Amino acid sequence: MARIFISIGSNIHPEGYFNAALKALSAHFDNLCLSSVFESEAVGFDGSNFLNMVVAADTQLGIAEVVALFKQIETDNGRLPGAKKFSPRTLDLDLLLYDDLVTQTPIPLPRAEITTNAFVLWPLAEIAPERVHPVAQLSYQTLWDNYDKSQQRLWPIEFQWSY
Repeated sequence: MARIFISIGSNIHPEGYFNAALKALSAHFDNLCLSSVFESEAVGFDGSNFLNMVVAADTQLGIAEVVALFKQIETDNGRLPGAKKFSPRTLDLDLLLYDDLVTQTPIPLPRAEITTNAFVLWPLAEIAPERVHPVAQLSYQTLWDNYDKSQQRLWPIEFQWSY
């Protein structure tokens, strides 16, 4: 059984898509642990604010199977295949960590956005503060404490779950 960490983001009707994502994830994975939901300005393009969070879960699926499942959940929720990287989106699911595996295939892990994006690092530090980044060899709380918070505006929000 692997412990995975998933980044969820949306800036098109995010409340509905977050609930749909959590419903789908809870149907496929065990022991979900949810961070707070954070709002942030769009990064890389001008657009409406995003909601973001991180979810931890247990799975028996391999990395490629997890990624394929995420793509299917995104597609089922209106994400267009081949959409530009920096653009509005209904739902974005990214595998951040698969246990403490460091690999380039089938995808690069740990995901680079962990240390570069506040909207990934803060919620990850919230639910796994003592867990150690397998490359940086620092805890996620330490990485967050050392993060230059002037780089990205980010704030926690109240969120009503209905999944």
